[in-house]
Amino acid sequence: MQEFVINIMNQYGNVGIAILIAIENIFPPIPSELILTFGGFMTTYSNLTVMGVIVSSTIGSLIGAVILYGIGRILNKDILIILCNNKVGKVLHFKAKNIEKSQEWFANKSKYAVLFCRCVPIIRSLISIPAGMSKMNFGEFIILTTIGTIIWNTVITMLGRIAGNSWKLITVKISQYAHFIYLGIGILIIIIILKKIINKKR
Repeated sequence: MQEFVINIMNQYGNVGIAILIAIENIFPPIPSELILTFGGFMTTYSNLTVMGVIVSSTIGSLIGAVILYGIGRILNKDILIILCNNKVGKVLHFKAKNIEKSQEWFANKSKYAVLFCRCVPIIRSLISIPAGMSKMNFGEFIILTTIGTIIWNTVITMLGRIAGNSWKLITVKISQYAHFIYLGIGILIIIIILKKIINKKR
């Protein structure tokens, strides 16, 4: 995967970065930190500029975010409730009331969620789906996504440029940061599940 990403960027420059970032937003397993840190490093020896990398990666991010937002609009609450009432939903213990509660929460916290989650690996891409599902104002979604994305892209690109030949170390550090985030989310989910079990027993 790493060699493929590097080859695309070396061959197509800013256009390659925009395409890769758009794909990364739709298929999160492609790490944006790899694209951005190497893009930052490329500015030290190629015709690429820091501003060019930031702009192209932001355009790619917006393309991917809009696609996922559209998917979220298609996957509205009614469709999810139907899925919950099917066999698959019952097996997975999905409940319609939980969907309604989660949508209410996102409706109240959507601005903060869309803005700040853009700086969290994996989640930064997937946050576009609940934004679409909650029918968040599209203009507001684009503005908040752009701001959060520019912050993320700028920081990671500059780190790649500063690190130079050691740019791979940045991806390792960000990966470690992501693991802490996942661990925190996992612990939070466990706490929520335990609370539900305790409440049921009561």
